[in-house]
Amino acid sequence: MKVRSIQTGDTWMEISDNPGGTSPDPGEAEARRVLSSAVRSQNLSVLAGLGTSLCVTKGGNRLAPTMLDLLAKAKARFSEIDQSEKKPDGHHWADFEKLSNVPNDCKDLEYFMSRATVAAGFLAAGEATRIESYLAEAEEVIRNAVDFMKDDVDLTVHESFLRRVARRSSRRSRTKLFTTNYDLCFEMAARRSGFVVIDGFAFGNDARFDSAQFGYDVVRRSVTEERSDYIENLFHLHKLHGSVDWERQAGTSFISKKPGTKKPLLIYPRSDKYELAFSQPYIEMMGTFQTFVRVPSTTLLVIGFGFNDKHLAEPILAAVRGNLGLDVVIVSPDIETASGEDGNSYLRELLQLIDDGDGRISLIAAKFEEIVKLIPDVVSETELERHNQRLRNLVKPNA
Repeated sequence: MKVRSIQTGDTWMEISDNPGGTSPDPGEAEARRVLSSAVRSQNLSVLAGLGTSLCVTKGGNRLAPTMLDLLAKAKARFSEIDQSEKKPDGHHWADFEKLSNVPNDCKDLEYFMSRATVAAGFLAAGEATRIESYLAEAEEVIRNAVDFMKDDVDLTVHESFLRRVARRSSRRSRTKLFTTNYDLCFEMAARRSGFVVIDGFAFGNDARFDSAQFGYDVVRRSVTEERSDYIENLFHLHKLHGSVDWERQAGTSFISKKPGTKKPLLIYPRSDKYELAFSQPYIEMMGTFQTFVRVPSTTLLVIGFGFNDKHLAEPILAAVRGNLGLDVVIVSPDIETASGEDGNSYLRELLQLIDDGDGRISLIAAKFEEIVKLIPDVVSETELERHNQRLRNLVKPNA
């Protein structure tokens, strides 16, 4: 782990592999200072990318797929179809590559699907139908791969993260958690930890999306007292690219929550995701994101996001340039390389700002599970949290 900020000079400062010792090293002290300032900010927003799901494992196996994993799964799926007696004529991965006009050694699934989407618009009717069927198969592979959450999956890291960033004083605004992930890691971690999630869907069985929900809050009413208190454990969740449990109701514009749906509302990894991000319901999420990073006294904590999505990277850079009251902390395991000369242009610009004396920006090279240990727990554990933990610790009687 390493940290780069105005306090580290023009170098990356090493962070101890075993943080929390009696005398932390300078790198650890600087990382803790940056993160402590972030969670104490008047307005806190978090942008969580794929890197926050890669620590989720079961039986030693990682559950969240990377882009390379999805490409391999798609190829395996096509191979199964090819070997089936019911396979359509010509339904082969090589045909998909040929119609999409991509090289057979292409490792970029987003580029592949982007080319296929474009090709479907100008190929002859027969070939267009074939490539659309290939795209449908690839999208089904993606849907199945990202829907990995089960009740027995360990989410200790996510629960610990929420306790540190989403449990805030009532004098500060609610934490806004934006994520590009389709999975349900944060929702399930919130449920296990006793957090209330405002995600744009009304409470109740018929949970339809309504952006007005983000303007609501939850208070605790006492039978014996007239005053009301805001509950401690609540945050706003904005899923910028959709969710595996969202479904558009047939023949309507309504979006509902439907766990286990076979037709989830997702923005798939391809070039038109920029355009799709500004259609309903995503435009509500994007509008909130762009507005929030323009608010003074705000900290944006970016974790596990590689700045490869232009429709998110551009608003962040624009806010950095235009909002002097915005602090930005970016956490990614490969950020040292990614911000180098041959790396990501957005990260290079942020690094240049640090080197030119901008104290609002900090970069930390670390994984999600590593950085959680360095985030301070600034609000005392509530009695409800202690009670929930006691219940979870109970040994279940033998059946």
